[in-house]
Amino acid sequence: MAGPGDPPEGNPEGSPGGGEDEYRSVVFDESFVRAARIQEFSARERLDGSARSVRTRRLWARGGAPRQALVLVLLIAVAFGTAVYLGIRNPYDPPAPPVAEPLRITLLPLAPTAAVAAVDRARPFAGQRAEHYRAGGDGYALPPARRTAHFSESQVMQALVSAKEYLVASSADPDALTGGDVRTVRTMLDPGQLDQFDHSLERPADDGRHAATGWLVRFDPGRIALADDEVRVRGTMTVAEAGEEALEVVTDHTLVYAVQSAAGGSGQASLFTVRRELRLRFDRADLRDKHVEVLQAAVEAGPLSCVGAPVAHFLPLLAGQRPPVQPGVDPHDHRHEISSVCGVLAPAPAAGPGISPPAAGPASPSAGAPRSQGPSPASR
Repeated sequence: MAGPGDPPEGNPEGSPGGGEDEYRSVVFDESFVRAARIQEFSARERLDGSARSVRTRRLWARGGAPRQALVLVLLIAVAFGTAVYLGIRNPYDPPAPPVAEPLRITLLPLAPTAAVAAVDRARPFAGQRAEHYRAGGDGYALPPARRTAHFSESQVMQALVSAKEYLVASSADPDALTGGDVRTVRTMLDPGQLDQFDHSLERPADDGRHAATGWLVRFDPGRIALADDEVRVRGTMTVAEAGEEALEVVTDHTLVYAVQSAAGGSGQASLFTVRRELRLRFDRADLRDKHVEVLQAAVEAGPLSCVGAPVAHFLPLLAGQRPPVQPGVDPHDHRHEISSVCGVLAPAPAAGPGISPPAAGPASPSAGAPRSQGPSPASR
C-alpha cells in the first residue's frame, strides 16, 4: 500500500528511488557550486537595484585548478633558475681557445762600403742579379703538396697557398710597401696576433717583438717612392708537420726593389734588397679560417744606415749616398738595445753575359754578408 507521499500507482518501473532518484544526476553538490564561475545574486542583492542577476567569480577565488597551475608555474621557475645557476657554476670550465705565439723579430741593416750605385729608371733590373728573378707573386713558387702523417694533401696545399698570399701581400703589394692600406695583411693573421701587429704599426720598437718591418716590407712614404712597381723575387718554401695539430711553412726569399726619392724630379733610381726568412704556423683552425701565425721573422736589408734600427719603415740610402759614420757603442751604457746589430753590404757582381743566373735554392741576398749569430755590442 502506498504512503501519503507516494504516487497512487507506486514507484515507476525502473525508478527505484522514485522522483528524487530520477533527478539525482542533475543535483549540484556544494563543491560544484563553489567552483562555478558564474554566481547568482541573492534576493537581498537583487533588491538593492543591481542591473545584473549574476556575477563572474575571479579565477583565483576558485579552489583547485588555478592553485595547481600557480604551483606548476612556480616549479617551472625554480627549475629554470636552478639550471641557469648550475650552468654558471659549472665546475668543468670549457677548454680555452688556443693562443697564438708572439712573433719574434730579428733585423739586420746592411750598410754599404761605398756610395750607392745608380740604375736605369726605365730598366732598373737590367744587368743586375735580380734581372733573372721572377716578378711579384710569380717569384713565390709553391713546392709540391704531399700528405703528411696527420694532414691531408688539401690541407698541406691550403697552408702553402695561405703562406704565399701572406708573402705577396706583405712584400709585393704597392699599398703596403708605400705606407698605405695594410688591412689585407692584417686580415690574414691569426686573431691572437692582431694586438701585437697593431702595436707594431702604431708604436714600433726595437725590442724583438714590435718592429713593423718584421711583419711586412714598408718604406717611409715621405722620403722613399718606388721607381718601378715590379718587385723581383727568388727563394724557397718548405712545409712540414709541427706536431700532430699544426703545419709549419718555412720561407726564405730575396726581394729586390727599385726605389727613388719621394720628391721625384730627375733623381736617379737605385736598388734595395731584402732577405726575409719567415717561419709560419698553421693549426687546424688556421687552415679552416685561412689564417696564418707568423712565429719568426729574420730580415736583412740594405743599403741602409746603421744609425737607428729600421723598426717603423725602411729608409734606403739612395743613389750616390753614403752611410753616415756609425757612432761608437759604449757597453757600459744600458740605455741602448743590444738586439740592434748592423752588417756590411757586400757589393754584388753584375749579371753580365758571362755570368749565369744563380741556381734555385736557399736565397742569398745581394748583401753577401754572413748572418749575425747573435747580438754583439762590438758589431753595432
